[in-house]
Amino acid sequence: MSYHLIIGDKLYSSWSLRGALALELAGVPYEETLIKLNQPDTRQRILAFSSTGKVPLLKTEHGVIADSLAIAEYLNEQHPDAQLWPADAAARAQARSACAQMHSGFFALRGAMPFDLSRDQALDTVPLDVQVDIDRIVALWSECRVVAKDSGPFLFGKPSLADAFFAPVAVRLRTYRVEVPAEAAAYIETIYQWPAFQAWQQAGLEERKA
Repeated sequence: MSYHLIIGDKLYSSWSLRGALALELAGVPYEETLIKLNQPDTRQRILAFSSTGKVPLLKTEHGVIADSLAIAEYLNEQHPDAQLWPADAAARAQARSACAQMHSGFFALRGAMPFDLSRDQALDTVPLDVQVDIDRIVALWSECRVVAKDSGPFLFGKPSLADAFFAPVAVRLRTYRVEVPAEAAAYIETIYQWPAFQAWQQAGLEERKA
């Protein structure tokens, strides 16, 4: 089975990061095509792969899978031995719930804190609605840890799709120098020490130099 992942700039594309981390968790080889965002030909180049006009996209033997959440579920279905979701039923349900909340919410945070791996500066003022999102994320991470059956440092002990979905949030909280409780800060550090993320981060920072 061959996979071809179409992504945006690694420096800026948080959704693409989720798709790539899902593939890394699955432990499968894949080809990668990077399309620079916010260019005159960006949409045209993406449309050559899919009518959605958005990234990430995963080309598979079953067609093109659009959207990071759909990609994650597809890989989980195709590679059950990789255990992309937690094995425990309660933990797995919470992991899916957390990912769905991330996928469809936290718009204030996203709007005020665009994803940028190279940033290292706090906002002058954190708007109230952004702080509400931050507080909810910190609480959500704690909820995940409560039901985790493994004592490892990731949300459910071992790396899972939940971590793939929250890695971009961890980046935002660190690059915007957001102060968070110790448990949340430790989780952010876990993401930054994750080899799969480190490889993406290094490639993204190299894009800036190019």
